[in-house]
Amino acid sequence: MRTIVHGRAKGAILRSEEPINFLGTVDKETGVVGEPKHRLHDRQVKDTILVFPHGIGSSVGAYTIYSLASNGVAPAAMICKRADLAVATGCALANIPFVLADDMEFERLHDGKQAVVDTKGDGIRIQD
Repeated sequence: MRTIVHGRAKGAILRSEEPINFLGTVDKETGVVGEPKHRLHDRQVKDTILVFPHGIGSSVGAYTIYSLASNGVAPAAMICKRADLAVATGCALANIPFVLADDMEFERLHDGKQAVVDTKGDGIRIQD
């Protein structure tokens, strides 16, 4: 695990195998994934440990992440395989813990499992 934004959070994992374009995919007022073609369509990101390979799209996605937090509908933490500027900046502005997982860590993060992300403690821990 590599820390991009420090913090501690817990929640249910919401996992996508697809990258996320926050600007065009997640409604900043509701936290619902609105893109019909995305695997997470109609799912809520609020209070989840959002797991996805990486972000895509413009740097304006950082503002969407910040808006999610301002509106109380942001993920509790984000875990990716690769950092991109929009997600890293958005998480930093919104104070959302953001970590990178290697392939082995990423593969053990299953949708619906409870997890804790603790950048100064245990790292990523799956709760049974």
